[in-house]
Amino acid sequence: MRVLFVQQDHVSSLGYVGEAFADRGFDVETLQVVPAEHFAVPSVSVVFPDPRDYDVVVPLGAPWSVYDAETIGAWVGEELGFLRAAHAGGVPVFGICFGGQALAAALGGAVELSPEPELGWTIVESSEPDLVEVGPWFQLHQDRWQLPPGARELATTGVASQAFVLGRSMGVQFHPELTPAILQAWLDSGDRDYLLARGVDPDALMVTTKMQAEAARERAVRLVDRFLLQVATADFEPSR
Repeated sequence: MRVLFVQQDHVSSLGYVGEAFADRGFDVETLQVVPAEHFAVPSVSVVFPDPRDYDVVVPLGAPWSVYDAETIGAWVGEELGFLRAAHAGGVPVFGICFGGQALAAALGGAVELSPEPELGWTIVESSEPDLVEVGPWFQLHQDRWQLPPGARELATTGVASQAFVLGRSMGVQFHPELTPAILQAWLDSGDRDYLLARGVDPDALMVTTKMQAEAARERAVRLVDRFLLQVATADFEPSR
């Protein structure tokens, strides 16, 4: 079994979610979209593979907005096409934060600026806690999706939809993959200033993240297991 993680940038790694797939016997492969040297100007050329070569596709988060094609360039549209092709071909997609927003847009939804950002460890309201637990889950985003037609919403907060399922695809707005090392990488790449400007103490957030680490790992593992058992195995009808 093969899983492809789409790493939008060099600081968004696989974390607990990558470990969970590896522990379940998947060969874990990665595609990095924006190299480190292009992080400040992320408009790069990318060749996405045939998604049907994989058993699961996992697009990860990013510091950019799905709708900001002027900054990102052509690859965002190409990634939406890649995710659309995966879904249409019956390849399960598990989108995380930016990856979940991209999945929503690829399947006919939309992405917009949220009325406020969600920053830090957050409890969500879950209508299906046997699939998506209430958390706490780590949040670091300022955008939100509008659900694609036919999607089933699984979780929300007062600010944004937090999880949805459509066929064999699932998007989550939060970061189940987050480890203390990932958070440190984000802080070092510019998120420290972003958080401080919005009244969030990044050092206190790191302390909480370290305290949450083992429980967060266990939640992430359960989420991956439930995705594989409840979503990735859903009935599939090929697109005509």
